[in-house]
Amino acid sequence: MANEEDDPVVQEIDVYLAKSLAEKLYLFQYPVRPASMTYDDIPHLSAKIKPKQQKVELEMAIDTLNPNYCRSKGEQIALNVDGACADESSTYSSKLMDKQTFCSSQSTSNTARYAAALYRQGELHLTPLHGILQLRPSFSYLDKADAKHREREAANEGDSSQDEAEEDVKQITVRFSRPESEQARQRRVQSYEFLQKKHAEEPWVHLHYYGLRDSRSEHERQYLLCQGSSGVENTELVKSPSEYLMMLMPPSPEEEKDKPVAPSNVLSMAQLRTLPLADQIKILMKNVKVMPFANLMSLLGPSIDSVAVLRGIQKVAMLVQGNWVVKSDILYPKDSSSPHSGVPAEVLCRGRDFVMWKFTQSRWVVRKEVAAVTKLCTEDVKDFLEHMAVVRINKGWEFILPYDGEFIKKHPDVVQRQHMLWTGIQAKLEKVYNLVKESLPKKPDGQSGPAALLSGDQRVQVAKSKAQQNHALLERELQRRKEQMRASSVLPGVRIKEEPMSEEGEEEEDGDAEGDEEPMDTSLGGSLHNRLANGLPSGRATGGDSFNGHPPPGCGSTPVARELRAFVEATFQRQFVLTLSELKRLFNLHLASLPPGHTLFSGISDRMLQDTVLAAGCKQILVPFPPQTAASPDEQKVFALWESGDMSDQHRQVLLEIFSKNYRVRRNMIQSRLTQECGEDLSKQEVDKVLKDCCVSYGGMWYLKGTVQS
Repeated sequence: MANEEDDPVVQEIDVYLAKSLAEKLYLFQYPVRPASMTYDDIPHLSAKIKPKQQKVELEMAIDTLNPNYCRSKGEQIALNVDGACADESSTYSSKLMDKQTFCSSQSTSNTARYAAALYRQGELHLTPLHGILQLRPSFSYLDKADAKHREREAANEGDSSQDEAEEDVKQITVRFSRPESEQARQRRVQSYEFLQKKHAEEPWVHLHYYGLRDSRSEHERQYLLCQGSSGVENTELVKSPSEYLMMLMPPSPEEEKDKPVAPSNVLSMAQLRTLPLADQIKILMKNVKVMPFANLMSLLGPSIDSVAVLRGIQKVAMLVQGNWVVKSDILYPKDSSSPHSGVPAEVLCRGRDFVMWKFTQSRWVVRKEVAAVTKLCTEDVKDFLEHMAVVRINKGWEFILPYDGEFIKKHPDVVQRQHMLWTGIQAKLEKVYNLVKESLPKKPDGQSGPAALLSGDQRVQVAKSKAQQNHALLERELQRRKEQMRASSVLPGVRIKEEPMSEEGEEEEDGDAEGDEEPMDTSLGGSLHNRLANGLPSGRATGGDSFNGHPPPGCGSTPVARELRAFVEATFQRQFVLTLSELKRLFNLHLASLPPGHTLFSGISDRMLQDTVLAAGCKQILVPFPPQTAASPDEQKVFALWESGDMSDQHRQVLLEIFSKNYRVRRNMIQSRLTQECGEDLSKQEVDKVLKDCCVSYGGMWYLKGTVQS
């Protein structure tokens, strides 16, 4: 009481809350200007605002007649920004820097504690501030001047460049983008580039500026007064002291945000245990991928029934060496695709099932063997193996967990059920990948005991012995087919000279031919020579060898030949020029996208592929590679579509003839040769089209596609 008597109340002032300008009132601050030097009397040329961002730009005139203004510097700045020619888009139309731009930045994002007060006739009227902005001079005109300077430099360089100096073209690797996760999306949304793009999308709202002493400004200032002084509209201030204090000093929202927030793709164990048991098992297996049953039970908690867990785990995982591996369709849903090669989820699931099945047979898997069977790219196969194995140098990939014999002995019914599932998967894999049953292990599931360990050297020896056995079988089959062909094709009375198989045989045959004259019945006339050549029917003699396990090239009677030719024709209609290496890569991608059991899975040799290319109207271009080239033999075999049926066939043929004699050529040589051969001057667009179809540019020289080494 004594303190109150010492500090008596001198005056009571009524406080009113004005709302007329609550959503439109901004406070402008000029931090680079002293308070005594205001901009009130300086002409404002224009004003604009982005309401959502609370961004304001003001254009103010500069007094060019002031003695402190440097006119030569102003003219120089205007010249740098706009150039010598002034037009409507010029920043300074008077060819003099006669204005400057002020750009705003937010002083604070939380303006709930700030208000503009107006004291009049013993009453205090408060209007909440919508934003507090600080305005500083903008130097964007310097960026425009730099851009003009770069344009002039580029134009000068372009005038002095030679015609044959083409832009360097670098070989790139095309990869399919990985599907964006929720966490990656949040990072992208919060990135600086994304925010700048969003800010640029909001349009400017142009405003009219009225001076401090303008009658319109006087009228607007009246809205800072509360319109109703009766107190009916100011119920916000009819509060108890504690409530009023809470309104003046609300709790800081930062205090509520101090709790740690986990990433969007991370689920805490407390949150996990609130989900149904099936969802818990699925989430754990999808993240861990390989887990022993004992570890799964420890993560789920002691109160969970093991029978229910066994029932749930079999829906989302498969048993491999006593451990549980998540199913492929859980990791690769139906509508997804590979981020590396773009193959559909069905093909990825089939390839991953093959890897899982291989680990049921052995502790070790060789990546190249998997890639050769599944026809998938190296990155996809590596992803499969990293899910469930670790790499060992000179040995291969070893299953990541030890064999769990305890689970096998404790749950024989589950093991038997998984054995039946693996038997069905094995049958499907045999059909899809044409696996030879004799080479498959006798135990499809591999769950009855740990698999034998084979080192890399042992695998090489086994592969060599199998190759020798297969070579002997193929030799016998080749001789048998030769005998059948000889018996079916030779006419009575004609003895056919047998061609030697080696150079030594040729020398011996030549020696015998000098002493003996070969008897032949010539009564059949020329028709015999037309139908027989070297003891084979004419179609086989000209078409090539048919003893390599496929029909004669160019024969369209079989489904395999028709499908292969359709692929080759469609590919060369798009590419025009391909090396054998690139064609094989595209063919493997095509195989990976085909459904199981397709006819092309029967096996296509390199010889059959080349013969089909030649039969489809393509020609091999004998490009003279340099002696020191690093290109492989398949990369040195270049094929090109000779006739596609369009107007550029003649131009492409001339171009291909040039590259049959030159490894690399300059553009001016190509253009002059095309003009000489075609008898007319070709436009730049026509030459560009031919070059784009068949060639790439590197270091100012042009090469056929696929022949330049990166």
